[in-house]
Amino acid sequence: MYGGVVESGRMRLTPPLGTRSNLLARLTVHPGRGLGGRTWLLGRPMAVRDYTHATTISHDYDEAVRDAGVRSAIAVPVVVRRTVRAVLYGARRDPVPLGDRAVQAVVAAARDLEQEMVVRDEVNRRVALLERHRPEPAAAQEPVIREALRQAHAELRLLAASTSEPELRERALRACTALTPALADQAATDRGTPAATVQLAPRELDVLAWVALGYTNAEVASEMGIAAETVKSYLRSAMRKLHARTRTQAVVAARRAGLLP
Repeated sequence: MYGGVVESGRMRLTPPLGTRSNLLARLTVHPGRGLGGRTWLLGRPMAVRDYTHATTISHDYDEAVRDAGVRSAIAVPVVVRRTVRAVLYGARRDPVPLGDRAVQAVVAAARDLEQEMVVRDEVNRRVALLERHRPEPAAAQEPVIREALRQAHAELRLLAASTSEPELRERALRACTALTPALADQAATDRGTPAATVQLAPRELDVLAWVALGYTNAEVASEMGIAAETVKSYLRSAMRKLHARTRTQAVVAARRAGLLP
């Protein structure tokens, strides 16, 4: 018994058992050619009593089959989800039909292989699904987490500025403070220098928090409910205190000072 696995439009045979030659192990079968190719194309078992004289198949592989000593043979397709994935062969060295027991053994082996392939496909599918949904490494998640933190910081400051309830304002500001010192300490440690001491007015820091998210002056004004010119005024004041010439430099300086996450 021997077989071949269908891959990329061709079938390469496996080393056969009980033949005189290993030529079949190097044989590549194409659809519709020879006994195996015909079985593959039709998707049903086929048998020949004498391979080299059979009229129902092509004779592309006669030399290899003859050198292997094969005369009588049967080929059974291994079908998974209506697709032929492999072909199993049973053969004899004399030109007589294979017995029922031999045929049944090849057919049973093909059915067993079909079940194994179904299980293997399902395992591969689930592994691929897990790979696609595997959580990203912490390093890959860090930019996303940090951006979400900055958004939360800006919105908390906006909430603190807009609420009329002192207790709620205090809680929001405490949450903002909790978001920044650890990052400031880490940044200072990474640089080997203490964080700079800069004092910004609350509204200056509010404006800068939104600017850090990429908002334009008009968008910041809309979020904060103030005029665009007022936003520009706060931003210029913050830039002066941070010794920054651009909005980007101001944001970077504020983060280094631990004023922004």
